[in-house]
Amino acid sequence: MFGYITVNRSELKVKESAAYDAYYCGLCHALHGRHGRAGQLTLTYDMTFLVILLNGVYEHPLHEKTGRCLVHPMKQHTERWNDFSSYCADMNVLLAYYNLLDDWQDERRISRYAAAQLLSKQYEAIKAKYPRQHKAVADYMKALARCEKKHSDNVEEAACLTGKMLAEVFVCREDAWSSDLRQMGFFLGKFIYLMDAYEDVEKDEKSGNYNPLIKMKDDENFDSECQSMLMMQMAECCKAFERLPIIQDVGILRNILYSGVWAKFASVYNKRNKAGENE
Repeated sequence: MFGYITVNRSELKVKESAAYDAYYCGLCHALHGRHGRAGQLTLTYDMTFLVILLNGVYEHPLHEKTGRCLVHPMKQHTERWNDFSSYCADMNVLLAYYNLLDDWQDERRISRYAAAQLLSKQYEAIKAKYPRQHKAVADYMKALARCEKKHSDNVEEAACLTGKMLAEVFVCREDAWSSDLRQMGFFLGKFIYLMDAYEDVEKDEKSGNYNPLIKMKDDENFDSECQSMLMMQMAECCKAFERLPIIQDVGILRNILYSGVWAKFASVYNKRNKAGENE
């Protein structure tokens, strides 16, 4: 489901692009250091965004180093990380663990079950360290399973489940900024769910997988209706973002929220409409 919260690289300044890559590599560094190679394979752009966001809010000191790694052995790169990289690495593994189990439940792919087992020890440690976040993710998976079982066509119901879960992940501590971070996570979670459903609607209809958008997919205004729903979520997310006292890397964050998240929608929209013209 995740992977939609990315930058629009063409609109970033050179320094911003280098900084974004450094945070991404720093999260990879944190995943490897805390959870080994198996954890490193769960790396996502979504949690890179959260690292930059939390660092912008709290401005904790950053560690930085330049070197090579197994992924990029021929080219030196910069890694930038701090305690928020560690937090996001843990959340990355927590979400990946449940996502792998969900894939196993849906598709019975033994590779997904095996990958989840590789993360089981790390999962247990994260569960003990972050009971609030763990409960949010575990409750989400149960509630989503119930929603899928009854084949609800209530799009808002299904999207809100993801929103409530991600809201808790976005809050690493309860303080003056937790309310706005929760709001950001809630509406961004809804956006992610809706975007995923929009992208997979044809595939889910063929496979029989649950997707609340299937019943409306043949409507004449389906694409514009989906775009309107997505825009409402991002508008509320950005309202909360603009209330936060962020100066550091604010250009990167605005690039992601106002431009980057729409890249996938544009790609899916163009693909769907091109397919429709060829029919």
